[in-house]
Amino acid sequence: MAEQHTPRSLIVTFYGAYGRAFDGPVPVSALVRLLGAAGVDAPSVRSSVSRLKRRGFLLPARDPGGQAAYALSAEAHQLLRDGDRRIYAPPVRPTDAWLLAVFSVPEQERSKRHLLRSRLARLGFGTAAPGVWIAPARLYEETRHTLERLRLTGYVELFRGDHLGFTPTAESVARWWDLTALAKQHEQFLDLHEPVLRGWRSGARAGGPEAAYRDYLLALDTWRHLPYADPGLPPELLPSDWPGERSAAVFAELHTRLHPLGAAFAAG
Repeated sequence: MAEQHTPRSLIVTFYGAYGRAFDGPVPVSALVRLLGAAGVDAPSVRSSVSRLKRRGFLLPARDPGGQAAYALSAEAHQLLRDGDRRIYAPPVRPTDAWLLAVFSVPEQERSKRHLLRSRLARLGFGTAAPGVWIAPARLYEETRHTLERLRLTGYVELFRGDHLGFTPTAESVARWWDLTALAKQHEQFLDLHEPVLRGWRSGARAGGPEAAYRDYLLALDTWRHLPYADPGLPPELLPSDWPGERSAAVFAELHTRLHPLGAAFAAG
């Protein structure tokens, strides 16, 4: 199975994994070197950085030595902090209350209705009813940050509560989320990255800091989307053969094994 990694996604992944550890902004020359190790050529790095600058994710700067560099914007820092809570969360989550997002958007502002739906879906919300979206309550802070950043708070009310019936919660969860599609995403991650982990465990994939950096960056670039598609639903509400716990365990071990070694390569 081939894995697709866009240059822009890999740059965001790099900043989340290693860029924040730099002493100041990341020099353009370092970005070219470090993305090159993941198979991205220099023109693609430069054009993707320009797009991220236009989106307000990166800001042009100078590193301590005076070289052209890029720093994260305040918004980007917040996005990455929110991402940290998702990406590195433990694989098994306890049952907690639910967060409801109820919205109403005037017909003449349909574009905002589409934006609301797409962003709630990207945050991992399921659909309980038309205009009523649901997620584990622990996603409140990140949801609030997202709605505030997009200036959508005037269209949405947020509620926290329990599911009291009438259908058993596990049956309702299977309606609110497409569990078959989510399971397939976990299985694809395992197909691609579990062999990598086995190679590092056995020594068959022996390599130094550059190999660890490359394998970790590619795994993280795939993994970081999964905790948004799958918001970490309580295990007792999922099928008994749910692959999410296994894929989370594989990523966690890759992180433990490869991230520190890869940091040595990122530091140059």
